[in-house]
Amino acid sequence: MSDPQSQGVQSVARALRLLQLLSQQDEGARVSDLARLAGLAVSTTHRLLTTLELQHFAQFDSDRALWHVGRGAFSVGAAFSRRHNFVAPALPLLRRLRDATRETANLGILDQDELVTLSQVESREIMRAISPPGGRVPAFCSGMGKAILATWPNADIADFVARTGFHPMTKRSHRSLSTAMVDIKRIRAQGYALDDEEHVTGLRCLAAVVWSPQAEAVCAISVSGLAARLPDARLSAIGRQVAEAAADLTLKIGGQRPV
Repeated sequence: MSDPQSQGVQSVARALRLLQLLSQQDEGARVSDLARLAGLAVSTTHRLLTTLELQHFAQFDSDRALWHVGRGAFSVGAAFSRRHNFVAPALPLLRRLRDATRETANLGILDQDELVTLSQVESREIMRAISPPGGRVPAFCSGMGKAILATWPNADIADFVARTGFHPMTKRSHRSLSTAMVDIKRIRAQGYALDDEEHVTGLRCLAAVVWSPQAEAVCAISVSGLAARLPDARLSAIGRQVAEAAADLTLKIGGQRPV
């Protein structure tokens, strides 16, 4: 006979997995597609989605037979942003950075060894770089991730690589500690990091860290765009703009650089 407590834990895990899948479907998803992605029976998937809908974590569009994330999920996500007191102060700076560079501006943190985008102000260009909020990227494939890692001692970076590996996403992604440390040295010298088509081929990103009141790299700000619009000749100027925005956010939250 199965343990009711274990069944309850399994149901919660399955429901949360469905919520994660819904968050990745901007146009909504059919129950059959969600069942396939989650590896569940359609009947089980429908039952869990209905439960999520009752709590406003999921929403069903009966006209199109599509499921979407509900307003309850937004409320929970907003609580996360409130706890990270740098998200709201960052928005005007991200807008300013977007307007100055005409490219997408982002805010991200290092979470469970990956870079997670928390907030974003999209470029007004028709063709633009977008890694939606909530998206996760291996730290060494991300400009923001590398900017944060560059604030760590070399020994800690080596330990991080030994524990997590590199998980390259393009032919330009780092695959060895020796090349990664050359990149880290460059980031420290110039004050900003460059993702040179290491996350997505054809996209570049420049990033700089924001410091907490405890003088720790609490998050990072970046500008991302098509490589064709971010040629080598523009990198230094945009890198300085990104670093200035990060410095302004540091001041806004009462942060300070390490002495």
